[in-house]
Amino acid sequence: MPSALALAAHPDDIEFVMAGTLLLLRDAGWSIHVMNISNGNMGSTVMTAAQTASTRRKEAQASAKLMDAKWHAPICNDLSIFYTEENIRRICSVVRAARPTVVLTHALSDYMEDHMITARLAVTATFARGIPNYRSTPQRTPALEPCVIYHAMPHGQCTPLREPVKPELFVDTTSVHAVKRAALACHASQKEWLDKTQGQESYLTTMDGFSRALGKQTKKFEHAEGWTRHLHYGFGAENDDPLREVLGRRVLRR
Repeated sequence: MPSALALAAHPDDIEFVMAGTLLLLRDAGWSIHVMNISNGNMGSTVMTAAQTASTRRKEAQASAKLMDAKWHAPICNDLSIFYTEENIRRICSVVRAARPTVVLTHALSDYMEDHMITARLAVTATFARGIPNYRSTPQRTPALEPCVIYHAMPHGQCTPLREPVKPELFVDTTSVHAVKRAALACHASQKEWLDKTQGQESYLTTMDGFSRALGKQTKKFEHAEGWTRHLHYGFGAENDDPLREVLGRRVLRR
């Protein structure tokens, strides 16, 4: 069966802006994979880094189980996601294992460096997936099938310079929003962290607001996620767009 891989920076990032589309692909018969590059060890004001990483690992695994997704272990600490050869090789190994037709990742311009560097790592690791002479860590068989990378909406739906961002595609996630919300609720430790550090009050309400704002832009969907395709060179054909092909009327192209 075809597969989709979500590559995000921190535990709960996938659930905030990507999980609805993943769940729709799962319901269409795809296998789905999730990987947070960071273990989320800095995401608490009351636990130690080690305690936080352990807690967030369990939360991420619970969310993946709820979504019927294959979970891949993180490889970095928070604020230590860097564009390095080692990280590219390790992420490339996950891409080759998942053999995705679709890779979902962050916007290349987002509110924090961990997100933006994760997007760059995802692009390069996916580009390298089919290069026979490129050794991943651990080494896996190169995957030559076409793959489309879709970039999610940045948090706040604007660039770091407050410029509004409009997606290329809107995906109607209304039918799976309750499951998406339940998956985000698995990350219970983040309520304390986000309330104290970013003033988001309830992180579940914040996610609801993001998806409703996108849905409102469509004048058609109640909840939506937004996506923009990466340039096709090195990945597939110019017109490849598996989200539109598979999800049909659930996708609106602006």
